[in-house]
Amino acid sequence: MATITKKKLISEISRRRGLHPNEVRLVVQSFLDCMTEYLSDGDRLEFRDFGVFEVVKRKQKIGRNPKNASVPIIIPERRAVKFTPGKKMKNVIETEESQGAAL
Repeated sequence: MATITKKKLISEISRRRGLHPNEVRLVVQSFLDCMTEYLSDGDRLEFRDFGVFEVVKRKQKIGRNPKNASVPIIIPERRAVKFTPGKKMKNVIETEESQGAAL
């Protein structure tokens, strides 16, 4: 399992589609900028078969320091991005997982 960076993703799309990497870079960065803008406005992004990105509010909670568990640490309420995979993505991942387990 590898970590795929934006640079690697741009190179792969460029190679597969026969486009110049600078063109792909512009499109990918514009896409990410738009996603960030919409999410910061509180909008929900839905991509059929891929999944849904939405902003959720995480409640305040009490955490513990593992080295000193007697001292509670208050973790403040915050907003976070939640991703829920779509049906097609779930199926692909589950199929890959079951094939990997069979080996």
